[in-house]
Amino acid sequence: MNEAIPDSWRGALEPALTAPAARKLGGWLQAEEDAGKQIFPPRGQRLRALELTPLDQVKVVILGQDPYHGAGQAHGLCFSVARDVKVPPSLVNIYKELESDLGISPPGHGNLEPWARQGVLLLNNTLTVEAGQAGSHAGKGWDAITDAAVSAVAQRGTPTVFILWGSHAQAKAARIPALGQAPNHLVLKGPHPSPLSAYRGFFGSKPFSAANKFLEANGSRPIDWSLG
Repeated sequence: MNEAIPDSWRGALEPALTAPAARKLGGWLQAEEDAGKQIFPPRGQRLRALELTPLDQVKVVILGQDPYHGAGQAHGLCFSVARDVKVPPSLVNIYKELESDLGISPPGHGNLEPWARQGVLLLNNTLTVEAGQAGSHAGKGWDAITDAAVSAVAQRGTPTVFILWGSHAQAKAARIPALGQAPNHLVLKGPHPSPLSAYRGFFGSKPFSAANKFLEANGSRPIDWSLG
């Protein structure tokens, strides 16, 4: 994959990274780039979620599907974009729910790194995508690696919040036996914040306040969801 694995995640991901599927993924990505295809996010940013949120600091997990496929958008965190990029529709709706839930006004950008630095793991299921081709890298080998990351979080004794928006995130969570067997975690399920589904129950679900109440009840500092 030509990506440095953050130290805190290395042990948890080692079995998946040394499996044939991971080697095949790395070779396939290299071949795609050698063929002149543009892949997002660029090299060096594909494991950004793991870099910003070490395994022992994870408090909340938000699962996405795959990176944004427009130029300059994806930077390794699900739902997040670089500061100089227009806020995508799903994130606009996340901000609307955040304001309704906690009274936090939407920031003028879509960069969610402040959440990640506080322990919110913003992990996509698939960590790369071809420019302009949504879902183009699904099923190419990332699933085993990101499943291992979610499983590593679920297996810890630390009470953790898992926010599962949409059927794709919920299906991924269903593949993690440790998550279903851990009553000390809070699993919040709801519709995806996409404009196509947000009005089916995403709005009014209050996931941010629910997450903070759970963290406080379990002795953890709540997340400052404001992005200033």
